[in-house]
Amino acid sequence: MSQKPSINLKQSQTQQQKLAMTQTMQQAIQILHFSTNDLRDYLREQSLDNPLISVSNSSDSFEPPQINRGLNQASEDRHQAFLEQLPAEKVSLYEHVLAQIHLNYRDTFLRTLLLFLVEYIDANGYLTLSLDAAATKTGATEIQLLDALTLLQQLEPAGIGARNLQECLMLQTERDHAAPDIAYLLLEESFNDLVNRQWEGISQKYAVSFPEIQAVFDYIPTLTPRPGAAYAQTLAQYIKPDLEVTVSGQHLDIQSTKAGQPQITFQDKYYNRYKEIEDVELQAYLKDRKAEFDWLKTTVENRGETILRVGQEILRHQSDFFLDDRHPLKPLTLKEVAQSLDLHESTISRAVNQKYMRTPWGIYELKHFFPQGILQKNGEATGEVVANTAIKSELQNIVANENKQAPLSDQKIVDQLKQAGFDISRRTVVKYRDALGIPTSRNRKRY
Repeated sequence: MSQKPSINLKQSQTQQQKLAMTQTMQQAIQILHFSTNDLRDYLREQSLDNPLISVSNSSDSFEPPQINRGLNQASEDRHQAFLEQLPAEKVSLYEHVLAQIHLNYRDTFLRTLLLFLVEYIDANGYLTLSLDAAATKTGATEIQLLDALTLLQQLEPAGIGARNLQECLMLQTERDHAAPDIAYLLLEESFNDLVNRQWEGISQKYAVSFPEIQAVFDYIPTLTPRPGAAYAQTLAQYIKPDLEVTVSGQHLDIQSTKAGQPQITFQDKYYNRYKEIEDVELQAYLKDRKAEFDWLKTTVENRGETILRVGQEILRHQSDFFLDDRHPLKPLTLKEVAQSLDLHESTISRAVNQKYMRTPWGIYELKHFFPQGILQKNGEATGEVVANTAIKSELQNIVANENKQAPLSDQKIVDQLKQAGFDISRRTVVKYRDALGIPTSRNRKRY
């Protein structure tokens, strides 16, 4: 006879400590994570819901330069200044090709096929529809579609209407009078062998020398693999630095930038107009909206203060970057800065995300000043940690000064790096070489 299991039910009380993420905490974290442009958009959204919030930007207003050319010229100058501020209208690839078709060809069935094919040109300028599929859709013959495709490929830009990369390069080479004599032939008949550097077979097949093949190989990068990209409708994104560093001798100074930063102000006139009205609901509404403004202004100020503190730590750790003409960087981690500022590492990560620093040598993202390090070992003694940016710079220097007719192998690069004081493995050299876009020794060889 089986024994039934007994179930004991009892109540117990335990105490746990948990961090509850309130909505305001989440918003504060998000505001710190925002870039300057994202912050401006967020504040403007908040101002739409809160009539007491006004958002302005110190670079929003633009005043055209005042030119003194006499009273008769003043009206014309203002008109000219206005016209110069208007953005240039950019024509799309589709509109550009369409205009050429209507300008060059009469209204015939062949032009109808041309207009049909243009509908299947992608943003890069390639034809995405096969001629078989086009024949099914249009009822045209293969010869008619080939004629239409030939006319399409004669339009601008060179390479338009290509069906693959090889054809795109051939179309451009065909029009270029400066192209090497055998360039079109090699692209048409030996494209894969040329790209894969199987040059011995090419040399024997066409009775040409390696320098002649090298000239074609060097010519190919001057062509564009995406002829339609120049007509892409892109919007310019302007970087607005959060910090600015000035260098005076051996003295460094950093401060938050004001130009371009969103400014949040309180609508006093609106608030004073309604605060005297004896309406309970209205007064409660005004109180809540004012509390929202106070919290938002404080949070934005804390964001700026945190970014500035991180920038000050960067200056303290990376002073050599600003004082040495070579601009060397030392290994630096988010954890080190977090410990120095008594903040969480995730806070530092958000503070450097899409935040920028203006220096006398250009604008840098704050992440630039946190290079990884490689531990150097000298025998059994532990050596110093060297920033990978210094190693990459030395690697580039070694490759730039190598004999191009006998490029250095990865192992030889390792040996030269050791002579320069960088003790790293061959695997690391391969990793850095790939990151820098440096080809293998075989592909760097010149004839």
